Amino acid sequence: MAELVFFSGTMDCGKSTLALQMDYNHRARGRGGVRFSRNDRAGGSRISSRLGLETDAVEVLDSTDFWDEVVRRRTKGGRVDYLICDEAQFYSPLQVEQLARVVDEMELDVFAFGITADFRTRLFPGSQRLIELADRVQVLQVEALCWCGRRATQNARTVDGVMVVEGEQIVVGDVDRGTGGGTGNAESLLLPVVGYETLCRRHYMRRVTAHGANILAQHDQLLPFDTDACVWNATGLPPAKDS
Repeated sequence: MAELVFFSGTMDCGKSTLALQMDYNHRARGRGGVRFSRNDRAGGSRISSRLGLETDAVEVLDSTDFWDEVVRRRTKGGRVDYLICDEAQFYSPLQVEQLARVVDEMELDVFAFGITADFRTRLFPGSQRLIELADRVQVLQVEALCWCGRRATQNARTVDGVMVVEGEQIVVGDVDRGTGGGTGNAESLLLPVVGYETLCRRHYMRRVTAHGANILAQHDQLLPFDTDACVWNATGLPPAKDS
């Protein structure tokens, strides 16, 4: 029986690595598949893993219709037994419904991989629709870690090293690597550096990133479990010691 399976987790938990491994395993058994992705960290029309694995893929656009994509390939004689859909959080709800239709009416397996929630802890529309429609939702067993060593459950966005909870839902970046300001020209150096970090719920709620924890350590401060960490992050300075 064909299935729509959604593999989810935070950033840094191996989703793209698993997508590439599953594609390899199915192709090794003689099955034909199509790889899709959207807004991959390596650029358009790619699926890339932080382990260094990378391959080509079909870039999903707002206009992409998965039903038409499969019909077109089969009409030309191509074999399509399954779809690998990486960065599925960026797909529209309608596109997720198209994937469900492909499973139900064409008997194709669809393996979708994506982040469940954004940097504000809000569900991505694509992820929400996948949770609603998938035959199985599987949380990846490889645990991303917070800087403190606990299991990371939240995706935090940072701007110039400071965690933010407002802004556009989709800004492409990577864990421990910012975007904007990396091209080397004078104009780009003035742009804010946007990056992402995985945090446990405690440190997400307290707005304490690895950068912030390092600053506290340099000032011989205890971590601000009993202080207003939000105020500290807004100022960029640790709370003053009691006299």
